[in-house]
Amino acid sequence: MSMSEAVATGAIGLMGIILLILVHQCFRLHELWRMALACQKNSRWARICKAENRELRSALRAEKAHIEQLQRKLVNLQALIPAEG
Repeated sequence: MSMSEAVATGAIGLMGIILLILVHQCFRLHELWRMALACQKNSRWARICKAENRELRSALRAEKAHIEQLQRKLVNLQALIPAEG
């Protein structure tokens, strides 16, 4: 084997190693991409849940205010009952 053949063989071997490293990096990058998409999806669901929680808390406050109003009316009506009897 001549010197040029040895250099060519070494270069081909080195290119093969570089190709394997690039393929490995490609797989890792694909995995990171999938993780980023999953994170984006989870973030979207978190925003949706946060908005729903805000709406539910607001509805709960409104219901509590309505209950307090009805309780005040009940107290007023109960106060009127003995006065009529």
